[in-house]
Amino acid sequence: MSPKVVDKNEKRREIAFACHELIHDKGIRNITVSQVAKTAGIGKGTVYEYFENKDDIVFEIINMFIEQHHNEFLKTIENVTNTREKVFHFFKFVLDDSPENLKHFNGFKDYLSILLAEEHDSMCEFNGECHDFFNVQLYKIIEQGVKDGELIPEALEMSNGLLIFEKGLVLLKMSQKDFDVQTECDKFINNFFDLIEVKK
Repeated sequence: MSPKVVDKNEKRREIAFACHELIHDKGIRNITVSQVAKTAGIGKGTVYEYFENKDDIVFEIINMFIEQHHNEFLKTIENVTNTREKVFHFFKFVLDDSPENLKHFNGFKDYLSILLAEEHDSMCEFNGECHDFFNVQLYKIIEQGVKDGELIPEALEMSNGLLIFEKGLVLLKMSQKDFDVQTECDKFINNFFDLIEVKK
């Protein structure tokens, strides 16, 4: 009988999924590789077979959250034809105050606090990759609106600005008590689309 071939990427995801709640329970700073191993039911040495260090584990967990969020977003907009409405759905992460989403939002807050407080090259690089990913997704939405004759071509140059606005909303929601994120988002996006929609 030949030995079982282990899919390394799949095993990484299995380990990350098994211990993803540690981010919420312990906080990113306090997670240890030993805790990851114990929670995943494997030896500490096995963890290092699939991850370089603790940061690598955290990034894999965040990637899983991003993938889940993106898949849910794509499913939500399947039957949405209006670009303005699609963009509002894109902003769900900052607008949704459900317990499940707030858990992820607070995990992201913990991640950002480390990124902003420490010189952390690997986190900065990872954060740039995440920004690029979401910028591409937003660009595709705007591009489809242009192809459909709904938006002016100049709108394509503004997708990154929309993403930067969303990050500003995230920081304000994290740092200001009673900040009305819904009102500010509604006002900006509606004004934005009033400028870029083709006048009929």
